[in-house]
Amino acid sequence: MSHREKSIEIALGRTPLSFTPPAEKITDLFASDTFSEDVMRSLLSPEALQKVENAMRGGTPMDRDVAEEVATAMRSWASSKGATHYTHWFQPLTGTTAEKHDSFFDLDSRGKAIEKFKGSALVQQEPDASSFPSGGLRATFEARGYTGWDPSSPAFLMNNGAGGKTLCIPSVYIAYTGEALDYKTPLLRSIHAVDKAATAVCQYFNRDVSRVITNVGIEQEYFLVDKALYFARPDLVMTGRTVFGHSPARGQQLEDHYFGSISTRVNAFMVDFEFEALKLGIPLRTRHNEVAPGQYECAPTFEDMNLAVDHAALLMDLMQKVAERHGYKVLFHEKPFAGINGSGKHNNWSIATDTGINLLQPTTKPKENLRFFTFLVNVIKAVHDHADLLRASIASASNEYRLGAHEAPPSIISVFLGAGLTKMLDDLMNRGEVELEKGENFYYKIGISRIPNLTRDNTDRNRTSPFAFTGNKFEYRAVGSNANSASAMIVLNTIVANQLIQFKNDLEVKLQAGEDKKVAIVDILKQYYKDSKAILFEGNGYSEEWKTEAAARGLTNITNAYEALACYTADSSVEVFEKTGVLSERELKARYEIELENYVKHIQIESRVIEDLSLNHIMSTCVKYQFKLAQTARSLTEMNMLDEAQPIKEVVSDISRHVTVIKKLVYEMIESRKKANHTAELTEKAKLYGSEVKGYFEKIRYHVDKLELLIDNEDWPLVKYRELLFIK
Repeated sequence: MSHREKSIEIALGRTPLSFTPPAEKITDLFASDTFSEDVMRSLLSPEALQKVENAMRGGTPMDRDVAEEVATAMRSWASSKGATHYTHWFQPLTGTTAEKHDSFFDLDSRGKAIEKFKGSALVQQEPDASSFPSGGLRATFEARGYTGWDPSSPAFLMNNGAGGKTLCIPSVYIAYTGEALDYKTPLLRSIHAVDKAATAVCQYFNRDVSRVITNVGIEQEYFLVDKALYFARPDLVMTGRTVFGHSPARGQQLEDHYFGSISTRVNAFMVDFEFEALKLGIPLRTRHNEVAPGQYECAPTFEDMNLAVDHAALLMDLMQKVAERHGYKVLFHEKPFAGINGSGKHNNWSIATDTGINLLQPTTKPKENLRFFTFLVNVIKAVHDHADLLRASIASASNEYRLGAHEAPPSIISVFLGAGLTKMLDDLMNRGEVELEKGENFYYKIGISRIPNLTRDNTDRNRTSPFAFTGNKFEYRAVGSNANSASAMIVLNTIVANQLIQFKNDLEVKLQAGEDKKVAIVDILKQYYKDSKAILFEGNGYSEEWKTEAAARGLTNITNAYEALACYTADSSVEVFEKTGVLSERELKARYEIELENYVKHIQIESRVIEDLSLNHIMSTCVKYQFKLAQTARSLTEMNMLDEAQPIKEVVSDISRHVTVIKKLVYEMIESRKKANHTAELTEKAKLYGSEVKGYFEKIRYHVDKLELLIDNEDWPLVKYRELLFIK
């Protein structure tokens, strides 16, 4: 029995893991494994609690005495729930999370064992900065870096799986020289920048607003593959995607998987990780089958952005751990299978005041609607002016396979508003005022009396738009499923904050000249709308016609990641990041270098996997099968059965032709890889890998996939798509 056959047998033999949901109500279970405000209220003194809450909400620095009390309470709580270790949990620029576990165990001066967790250990730790990507901010021999506790994101308990728990303390990560080496630090800076700029603009409409909160709801798409089948595919293990694989006869063309009945085994996994997520305070609400077979989605409710990004990173780690006990592997790669839909991490972004107003919610009140259009138009202009920077924020080697494919938002950044909202904006521009439609237009009459009235949203949805307004928020659909959402949200926050600062400056000039405030605001919005209208598109973003039209409008279509990433180093990008205080030029260029190196390494690994599979698996299998066919043809010829032997000879010839081409292309790819590796300049190396080395991938794949149809099914060495996608 071949390795592939054994793997299939194991996968088919699995039964759904028995899972009994906890007895508690979800509301009682929620955040039970987090050091929440309720827990702090029961363990901290009122004075300490107040200082912690001030730090969480107002950004007030916390003194070390308070940290000491919090640390004592945190250790007591964690130990009572089975924790033996603690760690600063942070998000370095590797794209994954990081943790270094230290024990609560210590020895006193007499050598007696004690449990200890000092405030200094809560506030600050020191991981090795030279072992994480720094983009030249740190030399190899310069090792010192620091993690620092972020009190605005609650500490939580992570189950280690084999018994015991670890107290995880969400933290920032900076270099010895003070630069950010993580995602959280610039994310927090960008959140502060939006808060400051948006609050200043809100003051023109409502003096009671003292803070603006940035919210996001992060949808997560993913594939599930049986663990045995996963390990039988070296390409999945090494790269997260299948570099070869002929499309099955049945893929997603029947459209029957989307929102279909969830299989028992998959449902058991979903319920299991959802309850684990709820205990960690991750407010998951939605689960369903996605479009492609074997593809699924989960989605939480909206949260404060810092917490939501933490939860999104934590959720990916949690899903992988829970999948192990169900015999699954979770694939977060944006395009793990050719010919079917890839996966995204849709980021639903909105901003709200501390008085409870969603600034992107249209209303029927003229004054409130002017505020709504002020923020709406400023967001549109921010995206228009910095579209390339927003494109750079979602650029990666893996998302490159998805962007622009038929099911994914294109590489052209555009904004969808919907016909109704566009008409309202045009009215504002033409007449200086607008009224929100109301009455029967908001209800459907479907002619069935027993069905309640169905309400109509103020906009339709456009799934082909990378940045779409969906009623009271913007959905950035182009973010990759494998990405840390902070990357895109840092850029979005930064460009919006920068634009709001510009709006305030423009408005102040008019007000100081004695203009009426409402008239001045409308005049500015009219000009902004006129300047930015090219970015608005209501049609099919997948169409070839849109590419032509976008070019005529002056919009860019950056199809590869290495060119998109270069937008980080543009003078306009450096200016906007430095102006808002989110990233210095040095930090920004370091991130560009890190992303470019990451891009090169991913393609380099894929190239080596293609080389290995082609030479050591595919070609050797084909040669063996050819020998069997040749023997059969020879026997038929010796029996004077020439007509019967001829088709077999043709198959042998076809196999030889494909194998010869594969060998030639693989060796050419190796030479192009050597050429790229000998290039010292990183930008040129990335270009060579992205254009020349990667250019061989689909050429080689074409011939390998043709061979899959020619070689006997029992002899083919790789688990096929029909097995990966449909054995659940």
